[in-house]
Amino acid sequence: MTGPTRRQILLIIAALLTAALVVYSFLPAPVPVRTARAEYAPLRETVEEEGETRVDQQYVISSPVAAFIRRIELDAGDPVRRGQPLVQLEAPRASILDVRARDEASARVAAAEASLEQAREQARSAQASAELADADLKRIQALFESGAVARRDLDQARADASQADANLEAARARVETARAELAAARATLKSAAKGDSGQPVQQVLLSPVTGWVLAVHRRSEGFVNPGEPILEVGDIRRLQVWTDVLSQDAVRIRTGTRVSIDGWGGDVPLEAVVSRVEPLGVTEVSALGVEEQRVQIVADFVSPPEMWSGLGTGYRVLSRFVIWEAERVLQIPTGALFRTQDGWSVFTVEQDRAHRKPVTVGRRAGLAAQVLSGLSEGEVVIVHPDTAVEEGVRVEARPE
Repeated sequence: MTGPTRRQILLIIAALLTAALVVYSFLPAPVPVRTARAEYAPLRETVEEEGETRVDQQYVISSPVAAFIRRIELDAGDPVRRGQPLVQLEAPRASILDVRARDEASARVAAAEASLEQAREQARSAQASAELADADLKRIQALFESGAVARRDLDQARADASQADANLEAARARVETARAELAAARATLKSAAKGDSGQPVQQVLLSPVTGWVLAVHRRSEGFVNPGEPILEVGDIRRLQVWTDVLSQDAVRIRTGTRVSIDGWGGDVPLEAVVSRVEPLGVTEVSALGVEEQRVQIVADFVSPPEMWSGLGTGYRVLSRFVIWEAERVLQIPTGALFRTQDGWSVFTVEQDRAHRKPVTVGRRAGLAAQVLSGLSEGEVVIVHPDTAVEEGVRVEARPE
């Protein structure tokens, strides 16, 4: 019996190759995936929020009373020293009267003069009545001592004398009142005629701190109301960073927490440290219309002042509060994690096939997550696995 010929062998090989190609064409194509390696690297967990620079102990200079102020010659950015005069206050200017109002003021002066003269006449009459009552009291006192009149008459005389004295004091008070009203009427007429109160400067507002003028709210001279802001001063070298953070993040921030200040316009981030966490939360509405509880965090600069000399008050910055950090942490991209009934899991790539592994996750910081157990350094994980990735499926790894 002879063996297969050369031609038969070639036909068998061709048939086997064709069958292999047919089988391979029906196999599912590998799923393209993005991958990354588990590796040790520094990891820092932060809370990021926009903040604002403010001057520690910023002072608003305002008038304590209604007054007339002189023109402010200072500009924002001008240096000031403690105790330096900033604002000159004068008594409010009197209004200028027209012809009719001036005539009315003159009539009020005449009426006040007549009232004063009437009060003086009433005072003279009261004086006479008081003197008569005093004389009657002395006469009845003498008659009572001799037994000529009863005690009732003496008591009545004393009451009349007391009443007369009271009427005299009231009349004298009316004289003083009329005199004051006359003086006020004359002053109104006099100041209206001059168009100026004519009174000197009553008070000077001094700078409470050595620093700079931060803002000028009122420059021109004129009338100001009590409490109306005129100037703002403060020491720009004592800048702080005020940041609104969510209340659930604020509970993790403590006094002394390190803060990295970025986005302020400089080449390198600045260093700061938290000096105060406000105990009061405030409800604010976000840009999406969601109510949020926010807490103010105050941080002091640690970087030398010459590094942030260009900063002023009210400048926008980005505050990164360092909650936790370590230099050597096994980590993977956060996008590789997905939830299962047992907790967190990842898909690893071994021999071009996906295998699900449960992992224990620790700290997470932005795009990276700490792996406490379940993975070793160098293992390849699938980032953002889609629904096509299952246990044992073939994958085509594309490093991220």
